[in-house]
Amino acid sequence: MIWFVGAGCGAVDLITVRGMRLLQQADVLIYAGSLVNPELLQYAKTGCEIHNSAYMTLEEVLSVMHAAGEKLVVRLHTGDPSIFGAIREQMDELDRMDIAYEVCPGVSSFCGAAASLKAEYTLPGVSQTVILTRMAGRTSVPERESIRSLAAHQATMVIFLSAGMLGKLVDELLAGGYSVDTRAAIVYKATWKDEIICRCTVGTLAETAAAHGIRKTALITVGDFLGDDYELSKLYDAQFSTEFREGKG
Repeated sequence: MIWFVGAGCGAVDLITVRGMRLLQQADVLIYAGSLVNPELLQYAKTGCEIHNSAYMTLEEVLSVMHAAGEKLVVRLHTGDPSIFGAIREQMDELDRMDIAYEVCPGVSSFCGAAASLKAEYTLPGVSQTVILTRMAGRTSVPERESIRSLAAHQATMVIFLSAGMLGKLVDELLAGGYSVDTRAAIVYKATWKDEIICRCTVGTLAETAAAHGIRKTALITVGDFLGDDYELSKLYDAQFSTEFREGKG
C-alpha cells in the first residue's frame, strides 16, 4: 500500500493525526526534501527506509514504490498533495502497475499563510472567491488562466511558486486591473520557525521581497481582504433567522 500524505505547511505539529500515524507505521518513506520540514522524520520508526525525492526522478520514486512489495510506503508531500503536488502522474503509474494507494490530506500553505496573516480570505462584501494560481515558469499556464485574466475578477488571489518573478507578476496584476495601491502580502515559509511576513502593496511587491532577501518558498497574497472594510456575516446577525435561531428583527 502506498499512502500519499500531506506534511502540512511547515510547522511540524501541523501534520494531521492520520498523517503522523502513517509516518510512524511506514516501512518506507519518500519525502520531498526540498520543502518538507525535516523534523517530521522524527516520526519514522527505527529501521524505516528513507529516501529524499529532491534527488530523485519520477522513475526512481516509482522504482522504490514498486520494490517495496507488501511494505507500507509513505510518500510525504508538502502542504496538501492535491495543490501543485505532482501526484497525478504518480497515481496513474501506480494504477498501471496495479499497486494500491490512498491519499491523506494536509494543511496547505495557503491556509498557513492566512493563519499567519490573521486574515480571512472570504470577507462578506469584499470577496467570496479565492483564486489559487501561479505564474508561468518551467511549467506552463494556460493562457485563459494568466495572472492578468484572473486578476480581472478582483477576487482574493494566492499566488504560488512565483516569488522569483515578482517584476513580471506585478506587471500582470496591473494589466489585469489591480492598482499599484492594492494591498498585498508576502508570506515566506508560512508557519516555519523562520517565517517572514511582509505587508505591502502590489506596486511594492518586488522591492519588498528584495529588501528581505526573499526569492523563493513564499506565497504572494493580493486583494482587499487585507484591508479593514467588510460587511458582518449574516450567520450571526441578530435579525437573521437560521435553522437553529429565530431572528429578532
